[in-house]
This record gives sequence, structure tokens and C-alpha cells, in this order.
Amino acid sequence: MTQVQSGVIAYVYTSNIRHKERKQRIEFVNTIAVNAPVGAHKPPEESLDSRAKAVAAIAARHAAEVDAQSRFPQEAFEAAKTQRLLGVLVPGALGGEGASIARVADVCFRLGQACASTGMIYAMHQVKVACLVRHRHDSASIDGVLRRLCAEQLLLASSTTEGQAGGNVRSSEAAAVYENDRVTLERQATCISYGAAADGIVTTARRSADAPGSDQVLIAFLKEDYTLTQIQTWDTLGMRGTCSIGYVLRGNAPKGQVMPEPYESIHRRTMVPFAHILWGSVWAGVATAAVAKAQAFVRAAARKSGGQMPPGATQLGKAMYTLRTLRATLRDAMRRYESVMDDTKVLDSIDFQSQITLVKVEASELAVAAVLAALRVCGLSGYRSDTEFSLERHVRDILSSPLMINNDRILSSFTSTAMMAPIAGVLSE
Repeated sequence: MTQVQSGVIAYVYTSNIRHKERKQRIEFVNTIAVNAPVGAHKPPEESLDSRAKAVAAIAARHAAEVDAQSRFPQEAFEAAKTQRLLGVLVPGALGGEGASIARVADVCFRLGQACASTGMIYAMHQVKVACLVRHRHDSASIDGVLRRLCAEQLLLASSTTEGQAGGNVRSSEAAAVYENDRVTLERQATCISYGAAADGIVTTARRSADAPGSDQVLIAFLKEDYTLTQIQTWDTLGMRGTCSIGYVLRGNAPKGQVMPEPYESIHRRTMVPFAHILWGSVWAGVATAAVAKAQAFVRAAARKSGGQMPPGATQLGKAMYTLRTLRATLRDAMRRYESVMDDTKVLDSIDFQSQITLVKVEASELAVAAVLAALRVCGLSGYRSDTEFSLERHVRDILSSPLMINNDRILSSFTSTAMMAPIAGVLSE
């Protein structure tokens, strides 16, 4: 064992639930969901926004500790499960609430203001849920996973990067292996955010051993279907609570938990749009919290000095305008996507893919600009970590946004597409 290897703690998460017990449990949950009387899956009486506020309050209370200890925001997600926020995207017939992407984005935005890690974990979970919901077709197994997710408020993690491919999510090294009615997979996952805390992992894989890396499937593994062995640690500048650790993932699940649609289609039509919009909503939340602090700083400084503005006050207008531009970018992307999300021809078009790809780049750059402008407003009071106007955590967290699927990687892959994209002939288009 090398010195580097000896410094990595290996955790193996195994399940004591036998296959027979697991099958009985799923059948029990499915029976309840299918046979429940009409109206049994009504959403909670409290509005989604009020439930999100309740969770955000708890997330904010523990945000500094989550950051300092680089730990999973356990308290926030216990509250999210209590408030039944994890299954809101799932249709009512399967136990969810059938919420729109806009409603979920609002939850991400609110959580992002309270704790960036909590917001990002929630966003990543909902991206995976959206993939299962929108591409399950008539799969009884995936319906069963979604019913169980709602009944037990399961948290799903994502595994889309591995080995030498790094951030290239459209290429897989490890192949799915099929034997009888089971599918197995072993992959060197360079990053599985909150993997140890998740109740399931949705992962990409090469369709078969003789398939090219780009021929991928998406597999939903539940906790009892896999083990994780830690191979990397997570000690970063920001987003420390996401615990985006590397693992060896070994999975063994019923073959029905392989999504019936190729990942290529899932990626274009759901994965990318949901990820870019929901991630952007979290970043907008972080930026909003930072600008709100900057505004409060200017007001407090003006009161203390008899109306005289602090030196950095001139940056407040820039911060506010940048934040408005960020919100408008995300709002336009959501409206555009919602208007075409069932039109596969439009979703697969160069025009739409160009737009939705650049949403991530624009949202991340605008969020960084807004937070840094807020920091200039607050000056040393924002730069220090021991004042009520400290923006230390906001700055560290938001600097992850251009690096999370690196903007330069996106722009370099976008070049050939940009050459073919249509250019509007009039301003109103």
C-alpha cells in the first residue's frame, strides 16, 4: 500500500437486507401505493413554499457547522423528509405531488440562500428524480422505485463521472453486466456527492462490454443494491457539505431498474435542462443572500454616519443589476423548457441544446459576479469571517459554480454546435 493509499480511509457500506426481504418490502410499498384510496396521495395541506421555508430555517441554523466540519447537512435533510420535499416531482399517482420544474427551482433557490450545500444536494437529487419520472415509460420496476421514494422519502445521489473520463458525463468506462434477471456494475466513481448519506444512487454505465463509451444506460440502485468503498476524500474551498467523495461503486440490482431509454436521450431532454436550471437556482440563492447582506451593510453604515454612504456603496447597484440578470436568465430558461419539454424534436434541436447548455455558463458567471460585487460593497466587513456581514462562505461556495462541469469544457464542446446554430434575424425573436 502506498503512502497516498494509506491516507485514504476505506468505508464499505453494506446492507443486511436479504434479497427476499427486499422483494417483500418493495411489494408491500407498491401494494399500499396501488391500492390506496383516491385522494390518499394528496399533497400536505401546507404549501410547498411554506414547507421549503421551514427546511431553509433549519439549514441556515446549521450552515456554518456543515461548512466548518465538511459534513453532510443531516438536520436539513431530516427536516426535508419530514416536510416530504423529496418526492414533489413524482406524479400523484405514484405518491408524489407532480410539481413543476419552476416550483422545484423555487425550493432550490430558497435552500441556496440558507445553505449552499443543502440547496445543491436537493437540486442534484431532483435532477435524478426527473430523469426517472420523465423516462420510465411503462417500467413497473422504476414505478416501484418512485413509489418507494415517495413513501420513504428516499434521497438519491448521482454517479456520472468515473476514471479517466473525469467530467465527461457522456462517456462511461464500466459496463453493465446482465445475468438472468439481474444487472451488476463495478465502476471507479471519481465523485459521488453525499454518497454515504444517500438512500440510492442513479448511475450511468456502458450498455455492455462491447459497446462504445458513449452508448450508455442509466441504472437506479437502491441502498441494498450496492456497496461503496471510499477512494478519495473531500477537503475543498467551498460546497464542503456536499461531501463529493470518490468511491468504488459495486451494484447488483433487478434488471428492471435499468432505464428503458438510452441515456443519450435522457441526457439531452432531461438531465441537462434540469441540472442547469436547478443548479442555477441554487447559485441564484447564494447570490441573493450575499446581495441582501450587502444591502443591509449599506443601510447600517448610512444610519451610523448620518446618511453618508460607505465607499463600496457604488457597487450595490451593480450587484443588484447582476442579480436581476441572473434571475431573468433562469426564468427565461424555465419558461422555454416548460413550453417544449414534451416536444422531443425541439429538445433535440441544435437551437435548444445551444441555449440550455449556455444557461449553466451564464448562470454561474453571473452568480460569481453578483457575490463578488456584494463583497466589494461590504469591504473588510464582508471579507472578515467574524462579522455579521461576513461573505466568506458565500464567496467560497459560489466559486465552485464555474468549475462544476467546468465552463471551459462546456464552451469548448459548444464551438462546433455554435457554428451550426441559427442566428435570429430580428430583435424580438
